[in-house]
Amino acid sequence: MVRTLNGVWLIRGRDGRLSAYAPLEDAVWCWAEQHPGGPWAAPRAVGGDQRVNPVLAVGQGADSYAHLVSWRPTGAQEAGLVHSTHFRPHLAALDWNRLGHPNTKGKQTGVPAVAVDAEGRAHVFVRNKGGGVSMRGQKERGGWGPWRDLKGREVTGELAAVTRASGRVELYAATPAGILRWAQAGPGHVPALDDEPLKVAVRPGTLRALVTSEEHVTLFFTDEKDTVCAWRPGAEPVELLGCAGPGPVSAIRCTLDDIDCTLLAQRSASGRVAFAAYPTEQESAGAWWTDSGPQLPADAQVALAEDAEGRVVAASLAPTTGALLLTRRKSEPGLALGAWRTI
Repeated sequence: MVRTLNGVWLIRGRDGRLSAYAPLEDAVWCWAEQHPGGPWAAPRAVGGDQRVNPVLAVGQGADSYAHLVSWRPTGAQEAGLVHSTHFRPHLAALDWNRLGHPNTKGKQTGVPAVAVDAEGRAHVFVRNKGGGVSMRGQKERGGWGPWRDLKGREVTGELAAVTRASGRVELYAATPAGILRWAQAGPGHVPALDDEPLKVAVRPGTLRALVTSEEHVTLFFTDEKDTVCAWRPGAEPVELLGCAGPGPVSAIRCTLDDIDCTLLAQRSASGRVAFAAYPTEQESAGAWWTDSGPQLPADAQVALAEDAEGRVVAASLAPTTGALLLTRRKSEPGLALGAWRTI
């Protein structure tokens, strides 16, 4: 079974420490800094000793807590979703909490996604066996609400969940008809599906959503021409640059040379990590890729974060080997990165 990571798996915790998460063997593992900017502790399993499948979704709320979602085997050809919260990188995560199956029982139906609203409540999304999307969310006073069918059809690839600056949750999915979008009308509301999809040819498994202003979320995706496109609901998608390689881009909003920038990273076709930056929401300014670091395994994924000092940090992780590599931006103009090192 392919090991799959979905969401932002390199995050900065409430205490400023960076941590990274990945499914390895039959568990989810966490790497964490011993103190902000310091050495990293040896990785350890999180979520208790319950066996899980090699799939993981990660989300983070405004409180900086990490929410982890995976599938666990429940019987012959059957699985159920589980959730854990990790409050601090140096503390043990909560044991896995069973969420069940969107269709009551059955096989693993898809890779989950998780987003956390302004009140700190996790929303777990997953494709159901009918090809649409189902959701289960935490309740205001604890516990979980029921599974809800959010509709949609022919959903393929990983979902992209995001929390707007307002604290409202949105979800995006790829289909043969284009891109579907669900959005909350207000706090506590069930995300509703837009009346019409964005009619565009999109490669499944390439969606990545990023909050780029108080008003906007920008969705990055790869089209049928292998071009990375940027779309903000209410406008037409914009072709940004040719994709560096397969899979989704990682994206972060950061400041480079006093300019509000969006930084993209992707494992390139050459096997290295490619970076591209442009002024946030100004796709017309153009962007181009620059490769960095060593060659990576074919399954390596890339993540971006900012450390406790506001420096850009890039990481790559190959779930099949557990090899985690890291680099940080140096105190130089532009995107000058230090040497990549193995954690």
